[in-house]
Amino acid sequence: MDEISSAHPWLLSGGVMEVGLSLGSNQGDRLAHMKAARDRILSASDVRFVAQSPLYETEPVGVRDEFRDLKFLNAVLVMESARLPERWLANLRELEYDMGRLRGADRNAPRPIDVDILYIDDQCIDSGGLVVPHPRWAERCFVVQPLADVRPDLVLPGMGRSVRQVLGDLGKQGVVLFARDW
Repeated sequence: MDEISSAHPWLLSGGVMEVGLSLGSNQGDRLAHMKAARDRILSASDVRFVAQSPLYETEPVGVRDEFRDLKFLNAVLVMESARLPERWLANLRELEYDMGRLRGADRNAPRPIDVDILYIDDQCIDSGGLVVPHPRWAERCFVVQPLADVRPDLVLPGMGRSVRQVLGDLGKQGVVLFARDW
């Protein structure tokens, strides 16, 4: 077994994994940014579309007072791919940068696009800045609601409860349907 295969044993079984991404935008033309990010992600030859949630408008979480009025659009995108998790992270950071996101000291600053990896199959990864499943997904209704729309029965590693059950515990705090189809 080579080094990559031993680090990622799913590569030996065909390598196609389900990947769940959380997309958000609270700066500029939010809807256009969400569509552009989705389309760019799905245009890759090694990605197959599986599902997308409706778009939700949500209150910002953890932002400075001057940004409290900048509501987010949020959604979840699910696809299949054999791309290595580390490549996903690099590709998504590049997409964010290309779309105008500048990372600085304020990690909750307004941004045209934010893309987080929620899960990659049943993998648990904590390496090189990549943590999967996303460590705060179950605390964020703006992630849990759209994820429940597309994967209500999914149980992410280390959770022990389905996404639907997590949503039931959270309620729908500050999450409003913006568009079913986008």
